Amino acid sequence: MNAHRISIENRSALASSDAADVALDCLTAGIEAAHPRTVVSDTLSLDEAVLAVRSVDGATATYELDTYERVLVLGGGNAAGHFAAALEALLGERIDGGAVVTDDPVETEHVEVLPGDHPVPSKRGVESAARVLDLADCVGSDDLVIGCITGGGSALLPAPAGELSLADLRTTTDALLASGAPIEEINAVRKHLSAIKGGRLARAVAPATVVGLAISDVVGDDPAVIASGPLSPDSTTFRDTLDVLDRRDVDVPDPVREHLRAGAGGDFPETPTADDTSFDRAAVHVVASAHTALDTAREVATEHDYETMVLSARVRGEAREAAKTHAAVAEEIATMGDPIETPAIVLSGGETTVTLGDDYGQGGPNQEFVLSGAVELGVPAVVAAVDTDGIDGATDAAGAIADADTVDDTAARDALSRNDAYPVLENATALLRTGATGTNVNDLRVLVVEERQ
Repeated sequence: MNAHRISIENRSALASSDAADVALDCLTAGIEAAHPRTVVSDTLSLDEAVLAVRSVDGATATYELDTYERVLVLGGGNAAGHFAAALEALLGERIDGGAVVTDDPVETEHVEVLPGDHPVPSKRGVESAARVLDLADCVGSDDLVIGCITGGGSALLPAPAGELSLADLRTTTDALLASGAPIEEINAVRKHLSAIKGGRLARAVAPATVVGLAISDVVGDDPAVIASGPLSPDSTTFRDTLDVLDRRDVDVPDPVREHLRAGAGGDFPETPTADDTSFDRAAVHVVASAHTALDTAREVATEHDYETMVLSARVRGEAREAAKTHAAVAEEIATMGDPIETPAIVLSGGETTVTLGDDYGQGGPNQEFVLSGAVELGVPAVVAAVDTDGIDGATDAAGAIADADTVDDTAARDALSRNDAYPVLENATALLRTGATGTNVNDLRVLVVEERQ
């Protein structure tokens, strides 16, 4: 199976120095390593009729495909279409059907690849999620369900619960994304507004055997948070969701709050927990994560003869504040040679957020990270960051790359005050555009510190 390749628009202009060039090499290699085609090749194998799955933690599970009446593929996410195609390449005619929902479609033979939208749910996403649930209702106890679960699935598999409308979900999603809440809180709310999330897809296909394959885009790689955990037990409650809305001061439509209050009052069943029989024959294996991209980026950096360190795969919080910490690490390396000597590359993953004010502009967390980092850098260094799905915020850019001389300091600080990083970076020819990448393992950041003179 050939490795997937991505390209960066206008790369020659962006690679304005050796440091920028190696930063771009690290980013592209990391994204490519997390593509489902590569992931399936690296973590799944088929020996006659035995499917082996190796998780990122090194654990291996096996499934004897001949013991099942049918093998079906169900799921959703940014990478779900490519995931289904890679599974077809491995399993071929052993796949009897299925459906996945994605915003990055590819051609497949056995699995329906259905349209949806991200990061805000859409009408076609609702229709596609309904098709997944229809197929789930037809699954028998002797079937094997392979679940393709990837980042973006929360928006791409809406399935409004009860009497809720798509408009209710869209407004709530916008408000949650603008609140600065971490993804586990956002997804806790989404689970309780959906007929498919929070383990409800597992309940729909039970008692079939379920092998969930997850590409993680969340800090900590909790399967219950990835795509809002359609195949995983959920420990959150309706009361928890009301707490999130109140604590984060999130304004949601009246029907949403009424639905959550009714659930907290016992009018609707809670999402299934770990002791629910729906999970007796279900397991979710995380087969790719931020570490998948970081490990490959580190290999590339080492090949370029840079001292390399991974700062963390769990960076979170406000993007501009996280950038300040990264800039401080770069300065320590450049001036003290600690904790590594120059030339050096510092890598990190995770998910930063942006809390929007009343008067906000255009951009995304990775663009804001780069702009803040460029302003803060007091040493010769290049900072680059992307959302590995190719979509940073609600923009056409995956992220950006810059150094201290890329942008005017005053213009940059003004843009940061208004969450308006995109225009400043666009004018400086600093935006990174990849288009849809076919994967999603969250943010990938590269900080290249030049050699001390």
